[in-house]
Amino acid sequence: MKTLELPQTDLTASDVIVGLMRINDMSDEDIRSVYAASRDAGVTMFDHAAIYGGWHGCEERFGAAVTLSASERSEIVLQTKVGIRPGFFDFSYEHILSSVDESLEALRTDYIDVLLLHRPDALVEPEEVAKAFDELHAAGKVHHFGVSNHTPGQVELLKKHVQQPLAFNQVQLSITHANVIAQGVAANMGGLDQSIDRDNDILNYSRLNGITLQAWSPFQKGFFDGVFLGDREQYAELNDVLDEVAAAHGVTPTGIAVAWITRHPAHFQVVLGTTNPQRVRDSAAGSDVELSREEWYRIFTAAGHTVP
Repeated sequence: MKTLELPQTDLTASDVIVGLMRINDMSDEDIRSVYAASRDAGVTMFDHAAIYGGWHGCEERFGAAVTLSASERSEIVLQTKVGIRPGFFDFSYEHILSSVDESLEALRTDYIDVLLLHRPDALVEPEEVAKAFDELHAAGKVHHFGVSNHTPGQVELLKKHVQQPLAFNQVQLSITHANVIAQGVAANMGGLDQSIDRDNDILNYSRLNGITLQAWSPFQKGFFDGVFLGDREQYAELNDVLDEVAAAHGVTPTGIAVAWITRHPAHFQVVLGTTNPQRVRDSAAGSDVELSREEWYRIFTAAGHTVP
């Protein structure tokens, strides 16, 4: 498992993150199995959000199931997100503070390593976010900060007031949902949907500013439209290529789907959503695969993207 020294922080973490949004209905034993498999595979970072599993539900399940000694806690990076409430977004000072306190209690920890603003709030007041972040950081409750699904302009607006580095941005990315990468390949091509800039050049902005991009839904066809792995009705050529490349590297197609993302020089982290220990192991194995340029572009075009 590759590890990354994460820019603008003092953190070193695995380039595969295990997301825990689906553990709410799992038994303690099954949650511990996922956690153990993750740690055994080299995963050191785990992703939560206040809204997952109902209000702090998945955080509570994790905190109840996984007892972390002081030494174990120091070896992992716990990330959670704040700002989504049922039916609306809320980046107010009061909500950020109360939600973090509730996350700390649910996770049974004294601090959160990384706190992300969970999707953009159209009514954001950067001064309130800055005030909340200052208090959380000064109290030692949150060590590092970031955002999710934010455009460069939205990040810049926050930075006008927020003093702490906004070191992370979690964005949707998979081989088939790859506009973050694919748009730049086909820039300035009239009439081609791929050439449309849907995120204000978030990839280059992040690389220029030392922001680590975290890829969520790395196996999804689209926005929760199901996985492309094994889908030979819609993605037969892609799955054929994944099978071939996987066999050449001695891993599974799942591993190659991860390797395709981690091969990019932006040094993405890949956020898994699986609760299957074997899928975690398969994904982690992909972290150690270094795809050639030819393999990377072959997978890219097999997914339907244009290389002019």
